Amino acid sequence: MDITDQEFQLMRELIYARFGISLSDKKKSLLVGRLQKHIGALGFYSVKEYYEHLIADRTEKALGELVDRISTNHTYFNREKSHFEFFSETVLPELTERLRRHDARDLRIWCAGCSTGEEPYTLLMLVHEFLGMEGDRWDTGLLATDISDRALAIARAGVYSDDRVQSLPAGLRNKYFRRLPSGDWAVLDKLKKDAIFRRFNLMNDRFPFKKQFQVIFCRNVMIYFDQPTRETLVRKFHQFLEPGGYFFIGHSETLGREQTLYKYILPAAYRKGER
Repeated sequence: MDITDQEFQLMRELIYARFGISLSDKKKSLLVGRLQKHIGALGFYSVKEYYEHLIADRTEKALGELVDRISTNHTYFNREKSHFEFFSETVLPELTERLRRHDARDLRIWCAGCSTGEEPYTLLMLVHEFLGMEGDRWDTGLLATDISDRALAIARAGVYSDDRVQSLPAGLRNKYFRRLPSGDWAVLDKLKKDAIFRRFNLMNDRFPFKKQFQVIFCRNVMIYFDQPTRETLVRKFHQFLEPGGYFFIGHSETLGREQTLYKYILPAAYRKGER
């Protein structure tokens, strides 16, 4: 299936407006490669017909299917593990001590762009390990959001192939997963119950959260956005992060030298200033 320059421009503008994903001219063949079978299966004979279908669909189901096909959900457990070590060794002790001083027991952590669930489950394992027997007295529910329904379905199922969990320490893998007859690994319910998976588009004008978060992970998401979109999103994250809260991005991403909202802590990890 061919795509005209006009059709590519229509799709590019729609994808940017709805998902914040910026496609360069070099991505034209990639877009066609990922969509041509899907477009044909829907019975359309041109990209223009498919575009009109996307615009007309008020349920946005078609848009959800589109983003599933153009987004990359490559991740694995313990990815960029220096962040998890810092979270476990520094963030959790500091955060829980501060909450205890205020007689509070609610951890508020958001994984924005959680993909297929490896990141939020890794964080929850570290929270459970840190709190130990005291965990029952804490609200440890973690919010994990993504725009892809397909990725979220995998995350909610919590079943991963052997190669996806090999990067986890054996102690954590054996404590929080069970081996299935197929050879796959299933996350135990004691961990799954604390993971709140929701579909959410980071391009929404308003974020619906009533409370600020103490920790926000948004790693390897903003690489798909252009600079103005990144800057807008980073300001929104700042608005919904508690004073003194921590913000993690991917190692291939940067907030830029000119930003003044956050204090640099370590590579791809930042902190919001105290009041």
